[in-house]
Amino acid sequence: MPGAVIVHHHTRYKTYPGEVTGIVVFSCLIASVAGCIFGYDIGLTSGLTSTEPFLIKFFPSIYEEMKHQVTVNQYCKFDSQLLTLFCSSLFLSAMIAAFFAGPMTRSFGRKWTLFAAASAYVFGACLGGVSVNFPMLLTGRILVGAGVGLSIHASPLYISEMAPAQQRGMLNILFQFMITVGILLANMTNYFTSKIPGGWGWRIAVAFGSVPAGVIALGALAIPDTPTSLIQRGDTATARKTLLQIRGVGDVREEFDDLSAASEDAKAVENPWRELLFGGKYKPQLTFSLLVPFFQQLTGINVIMFYAPVLFKTVGFKQNASLVSSVITGLVNVFSTFVAIMTADKVGRRALFLQGGTQMIISQILVGTFIGLQFGMSGTGAISEQYAMCIVLFVCVYVAGFAWSWGPMGWLIPSEIYPLAVRSPAMSVTVAVNMFFTAFIGQIFLTLLCHLRFGLFYFFGAWVLLMTLFIAMLLPETKNVPVEEMAHVWKKHWFWRKFVIDTTDARSAEMRKRIALEMS
Repeated sequence: MPGAVIVHHHTRYKTYPGEVTGIVVFSCLIASVAGCIFGYDIGLTSGLTSTEPFLIKFFPSIYEEMKHQVTVNQYCKFDSQLLTLFCSSLFLSAMIAAFFAGPMTRSFGRKWTLFAAASAYVFGACLGGVSVNFPMLLTGRILVGAGVGLSIHASPLYISEMAPAQQRGMLNILFQFMITVGILLANMTNYFTSKIPGGWGWRIAVAFGSVPAGVIALGALAIPDTPTSLIQRGDTATARKTLLQIRGVGDVREEFDDLSAASEDAKAVENPWRELLFGGKYKPQLTFSLLVPFFQQLTGINVIMFYAPVLFKTVGFKQNASLVSSVITGLVNVFSTFVAIMTADKVGRRALFLQGGTQMIISQILVGTFIGLQFGMSGTGAISEQYAMCIVLFVCVYVAGFAWSWGPMGWLIPSEIYPLAVRSPAMSVTVAVNMFFTAFIGQIFLTLLCHLRFGLFYFFGAWVLLMTLFIAMLLPETKNVPVEEMAHVWKKHWFWRKFVIDTTDARSAEMRKRIALEMS
């Protein structure tokens, strides 16, 4: 059965026959659990940094300092570089791992990279749980970071390559959905383990991350690798069989031929890194591989998620109340991601980006204003219950906006716009930039809060305004476009078409010129 053609924004794109089969849903679910272990660490870190028995054991000087503060400047309560370095170490480790993930996904395939990532994570989480000193804790954290870096590189790639074009957005957003589930799971684990008498509950919280990681490791043994990856590694027979199995139709010839052609083009590129960074042909893809993860971190979301308990304590909540507030924002995050799952393939990527961005700007301005009105510049004094509730409400509005825009789209767009020739290095760039800025923002946030005070929320609001304009002007719509057809999207865009070198057009123009010369 030949591929149909859909008309989309006045452009004709192929669609291949096939349904969303059970094997595709199962495989994408297993791969998306990589998001869960990433989210779990974001949420876990926030709980640990405000857990007294954990601070007494590993950061006694910080604990003493906090205990003996006489005048409490609410903005500078937790300003410690050592504590933030503990938070950042995981993301720096993940950033380094991202550069190894490219060669690994190319040489061993997407699924075995997921398996290796999950194994490193399980070992690191268990080591962290039984740590008796800081070096042990840090080693576990670095191993967990390596697992995160490898898995968040392989997972969105795997899902984008397995999913049919019409459902790619929905299935890929499972990854972001799992990040939100991971954060919520960590917030709830932090809350319940903080109630365990004896002060050792944090050990359970740290080791518990090995459970979702174990699901990935076992699941990776049961799922097929992607047809694209199999073709790329020369196993065309298995690739054809897998494609038939995942599409659930009798004839996949056209899709298989297009994947094979893309693989041949990719093989012609001797050095994908050089091609991506200096080739000039992939300027739009390189721009998005750098700017999308950079902007995703400058929304300020990880500030909210990392330090939600710290943030709520800072605005005057007590220990348990701050953890409860974090669980509330976690729930909002999970449910709002459903909006993106349901709508990404219908209303498109751009609409979600623009609406979510606007919502985030408004709520950040309001949160900053409420905190400013209560604490002023001095940061002293208490916060009234009404103001505290308003802050929690608008933090939730902000989280909801992120959860259906920059959250899922920040992973979906990079995973679908890269051509096979540079897909692995481009994804490495995306993950590395994301991890670097996650670590960087995590490292400087408490210092920024101490110096910018309530202005910090205006600072992130200004960034969200800038990135919303960036999307409005420079992101073409990619919904329902097959991954291997994505090149046409750039050729039609008012700005990017100037940079896209179309060799096929150049070749046909050359041929026409030669024929004209011969005829004359």
